[in-house]
Amino acid sequence: MIALLQRVREARVEVAGATVGRIGPGLLVLLCAEPTDDEKLCEKLLDKVLKLRIFSDEAGKMNRSVQDCAGGLLIVSQFTLAADTGGGNRPSFSAAAPAELGRRLYEHALAYARSRHGEVAGGEFGADMQVHLVNDGPVTIPMRMN
Repeated sequence: MIALLQRVREARVEVAGATVGRIGPGLLVLLCAEPTDDEKLCEKLLDKVLKLRIFSDEAGKMNRSVQDCAGGLLIVSQFTLAADTGGGNRPSFSAAAPAELGRRLYEHALAYARSRHGEVAGGEFGADMQVHLVNDGPVTIPMRMN
């Protein structure tokens, strides 16, 4: 499972001009399932995301998690994180999970995150989404769970 975390001051995702998910300060999580991923791996990744200390404490050090800050979590599916650019000039996305598995794991990720954190929003799986964000820092952290 692949995730790209962006610490944000605010973020929202739109589908066909309508906002489907929005948070204030917190984390935008771009999430990609791979063919061998399962719910247990998804939960392991989300547990790490919720505890990752990338928010500043009173001394200005990255020492607080999104849970410590009561920040929002906006989880957006993004199969393009599995892009293989090693061949020609057109990326291959064959390393991404098939759509049915990707949808199942994305929906599980949202449900699991909501069961463990106060403010969780999402995008719309498979939709043409526009993601708007104000990156804070900027702080962008790539993650991969195997």
